[in-house]
Amino acid sequence: MESLPSGFIKQTIIFLKLYIILYISYIPDSTNRLFAASTIPPHFGSSDISTYALQTLELDGHLSFDNNHQAATDFGNRYHSLPLAVLHPKSVADISSMINHIFRMGYASDLTVAARGHGHSIQGQAQAYNGVVISMESFKGTEMKINAGELPYVDVSAGELWINILHETLKQGLAPKSWTDYLHLTVGGTLSNAGISGQAFRHGPQISNVYQLEVVTGKGEVVVCSENQNADLFHAVLGGLGQFGIITRARISLEKAPKMVKWMRVLYSDFSKFTRDQEYLISSNDRFDYIEGFVLINRTGLLNNWRSSFNPKEPLQASKFNSDGKIFFCLEIAKYFNPDEIDFMNKKVESLMSELSYIPSTLFTSEVTYLDFLDRVHVSENKLRAKGLWEIPHPWLNLLIPKSQIHDFAQEVFGNILKDTSNGPIIIYPVNKSKWNNRTSLVTPDEDIFYLVAFLSSAVPSSVGTDCLEHILEQNQRILDYCIEFLPGFKQYLPHYSNQEEWRSHFGPKWQTILQRKSIYDPLAILAPGQRIFQKGVIPFL
Repeated sequence: MESLPSGFIKQTIIFLKLYIILYISYIPDSTNRLFAASTIPPHFGSSDISTYALQTLELDGHLSFDNNHQAATDFGNRYHSLPLAVLHPKSVADISSMINHIFRMGYASDLTVAARGHGHSIQGQAQAYNGVVISMESFKGTEMKINAGELPYVDVSAGELWINILHETLKQGLAPKSWTDYLHLTVGGTLSNAGISGQAFRHGPQISNVYQLEVVTGKGEVVVCSENQNADLFHAVLGGLGQFGIITRARISLEKAPKMVKWMRVLYSDFSKFTRDQEYLISSNDRFDYIEGFVLINRTGLLNNWRSSFNPKEPLQASKFNSDGKIFFCLEIAKYFNPDEIDFMNKKVESLMSELSYIPSTLFTSEVTYLDFLDRVHVSENKLRAKGLWEIPHPWLNLLIPKSQIHDFAQEVFGNILKDTSNGPIIIYPVNKSKWNNRTSLVTPDEDIFYLVAFLSSAVPSSVGTDCLEHILEQNQRILDYCIEFLPGFKQYLPHYSNQEEWRSHFGPKWQTILQRKSIYDPLAILAPGQRIFQKGVIPFL
């Protein structure tokens, strides 16, 4: 029997898909219009059909099919997956209609959807190759609504930047409790991960400070959820990496905001003393309001570099301090206060500092406004942008290390793998697991205290030395290989894996919950394909 021409078979498959899409899409309501198969040119391929299908949507905002290269980039600057279209929504209905439209196409369409905030992902997590990227910054929704009652909160669009929330809430003497170090990120972006900074020991991550969410699921359903209403979806999307729904609105817990911050840095040469002091400080809410730390490797003129922002307590001794060729550990702490409390605050800080084991000549202090302290990283961003060093590859690696393993980790990583140099800040500080909600999708080490260790490297594009991308990626892999072999309790934060078995291992006992939630809220695996957890049409549901 003579076989059919391959071109004929391909064209037949395309038109069968089109027929299914047409059949499913023909619902004569306000959000869908019938488009006639006779109007589609016979040479159309699958992407042409998908484009044609999307163009039938009636939207308050608009779709862009051209010049979408920005949606194929992110802060990591390593992955570049061009979408078919970018949705610039003006309403929740736009997001719901888009997802529901794709959901009803079923497996006849390969379209997927990713929500993109400020583009600060580091490994393409907010990209959707040949899919639809939703520009959440285009969606401001309703204006911020601040409730200054007994339990103050602010209702915000998920596309809003945290820096804008800070500015607005400060007008009423309020502010969110928990932050990230960098505030020019969207609410939906950080809540889909965790949102961690030096306040986390006290208040937990940002996902522990949310009262209510509005979410669009992978079926296009708009659902309001909280601890008491649709609680499973609420916990699923918090730290859920965008897998179960797109957050469109959030109700964020607020507290009374201080006006000033006493900001301090001290150095340690002994890692044991450094971690002992950090763990002591996070054991009480009555000591400091912010606790972080840094690893400083072979930093020439370290203390002199601090003088631009801090004042040394002992200027003469600080000027003689030599940091060349050594590894130091910096404790960074802050105490919030109001101007009329300055005397009491200074006495309190002096008493607290006397209990610590830092190198006495390395105490540097500064007093800044609360706003300037929280937005401190933006100053560095502006400097790097001016030098053309912001939009370069950022092969970051973020780890959560159990307290019981942090010394072994430090000995190997800082003593062997990174003993000579680093290519960016290395952040290290402990948090209390009791402040983290175990019902969310986020996974953490199974110990009462664990450490965030963040390698915030920047790669020089033209370099072939130790600051080139390949060298940094090799170092990152050596660190990961060591953790996998010797530190079974560690977890990645902002995780990235290449296959589902690695994701299964990452989630551990939560994997079955992840599968169950995926089957309920995004059964076709439409959402967040850039996370590479699930592939549309290939989901191992139970």
